[in-house]
Amino acid sequence: MASNDSDHRRPVIGLTTYLEQAQTGVWDVPAAFLPKFYFEAVTRAGGTVVLLPPQPVDQAVADSVLDGLDGLIITGGKDVEAARYGEAPHPTNDVPRTDRDDFEFALLERAIARDIPFFGICRGMQVLNVLRGGTLIQHLPDVIGTDRYNAGGGVFTPNPAITVPGTRLAELVGGEVTVQSYHHQALDEVGDGLTVSARGDDGIIQAVDVDGMSFGVAVQWHPEMSQDDLRLFAGLVEAAAERAESRRVRA
Repeated sequence: MASNDSDHRRPVIGLTTYLEQAQTGVWDVPAAFLPKFYFEAVTRAGGTVVLLPPQPVDQAVADSVLDGLDGLIITGGKDVEAARYGEAPHPTNDVPRTDRDDFEFALLERAIARDIPFFGICRGMQVLNVLRGGTLIQHLPDVIGTDRYNAGGGVFTPNPAITVPGTRLAELVGGEVTVQSYHHQALDEVGDGLTVSARGDDGIIQAVDVDGMSFGVAVQWHPEMSQDDLRLFAGLVEAAAERAESRRVRA
């Protein structure tokens, strides 16, 4: 019996986007966009991408969006508003993007509740931690004394991430990886239900797993900038495909 194309559907992965002023041709307008590196990594890993711009949201809207997805990626971007974890903003912090914060917090809360495979990248890990009641180091140079994680000017810097044995992250990438960093903030107090899965050689938290999820991984670095190593994206896509297949069989 010939197989049906629907049996081999590529899992649909939603990626959150930026909302910034953008110029193209004669137009200079606010626009939602996402660097190609993100969705190229997902498609190369076997997924189909849907881009998710910041928009008004409540639980019903979040669930409606997630109904069409097999997996979710919260991408990098501007700093999470410090008031969300009860602190005054550091002078170096970005101007808050409250519309994006609202949208991503709502999506992620419902994705965790529904066990929809989730991958957080840089800001995405910080959103996760604050959502679960954690806090952030607002400016790493104040703590570690260097700019090793943020050279500025769009230049990513290589740093080691040493994984914790037994975590999902360690299963995916092994004991230590060299990662591409571009962040001036990092996790401080770890939120509820999160397990640290990697640290830098200076002790800074580099990744966490979400306890109890079939796939819940977040990293502080930018794996989309290492297109020759798609293991994290492949892990998400595989988990999303398994979830999609399970839903298809039950339908």
